Amino acid sequence: MQTTQDNPAVADWRTYRLTAELASLRPLDNRLEVLWADGRVSPFHHQWLRDNCPCGECVYSVTREQVLEIIDVPASLAPARASLDQGQLCVDWQDGHRSRFDPGWLRAHAYDDESRAERLAAHQTTRVWRRDVDIPVFQHDQLMEDDTALLEWMLALRDLGLSRVDGVPTAPGSLHRIAQRIAFIRETNFGVLFDVKSKAQAADSNAYTAFNLPLHTDLPTRELQPGLQFLHCLVNDADGGDSLFVDGFAIAQALRDEAPDDFRTLCEMPIEFRNKDRRSDYRCLAPVIALDARGEISEIRIANFLRGPFDAPAERMDALYHAWRAFLTLTRDPRFGVQQKLRAGQMWCFDNRRTLHARTAFDPASGERHLQGCYIDRDELLSRILVLQRER
Repeated sequence: MQTTQDNPAVADWRTYRLTAELASLRPLDNRLEVLWADGRVSPFHHQWLRDNCPCGECVYSVTREQVLEIIDVPASLAPARASLDQGQLCVDWQDGHRSRFDPGWLRAHAYDDESRAERLAAHQTTRVWRRDVDIPVFQHDQLMEDDTALLEWMLALRDLGLSRVDGVPTAPGSLHRIAQRIAFIRETNFGVLFDVKSKAQAADSNAYTAFNLPLHTDLPTRELQPGLQFLHCLVNDADGGDSLFVDGFAIAQALRDEAPDDFRTLCEMPIEFRNKDRRSDYRCLAPVIALDARGEISEIRIANFLRGPFDAPAERMDALYHAWRAFLTLTRDPRFGVQQKLRAGQMWCFDNRRTLHARTAFDPASGERHLQGCYIDRDELLSRILVLQRER
């Protein structure tokens, strides 16, 4: 909705496309029933309409955030009059307040079964993948200069959870600028940017060694795992050191289909992950598989080298080990893995709460290997996408 002299609605920063006009209105005891021009029927309860009044008294025009609290109006409040005027729904309330609703906004938030199913389908953008995935590749300079290319990259990260960027300058710190095209960087105990290279005697993570690093998500030891991970290759001349990726959502879905008891165990039974060194001690108790409010797989949390001893009721310990083994076995299944060596000037960017990553062993005596990495939270990605889409 946009603020104008004729329409004082200030409820949102977005503009809502009109997909169907309001055709007629039918008052009922506790709600208004709207008939749309395309035949859809949407109920709008009186309390819902009053709660969502977009006028300048109920919503602060500067922040577009709600001022009204619904308990400040009677639960029995009903319209004195409701009508369609210049394509909008107009409600005059018994207490003298007046609400006007834009049809585009109203349709976008309608909660009849058909509208809710339509929204749910629109939100289901995740595309699970296996070894035959065509990893989307983007060019650094385009992403830095073109918001359309930037949006395409971010949608790939949201939907697929894995991408590669080519042509990134190989000067240390170059990662900082392209990461900030999405949002600000999340600092951790490893720094704002962290260097990934072999330093066996001073390592505070297995990532800083030369041996094989198994499939994992980064920082499962945190209450909120980082959402996006960037790995930028400055030089990779050593023998070995290939990157391996697996879609954790595909693994969890396969487990759900093939071994539902194991899936349920990993959703319900928490595991403690620990990351400790001389100066810090991070711990988090959480399940391997997290589900969202709709019951869809939303997060994977796994890193065997950061796992504490299982702590479970004695009668469920065997079930936990059975489920853990089943999950790890699937991660090694050749149906799922993608392996590729990152070259200088290339960068991986992936969803760390979904995409498991690994590194094969490498020989530090055979050549130099130096990557830089950083994190950005998933919320920042989703926010940036919505803002760029708002401008189109």
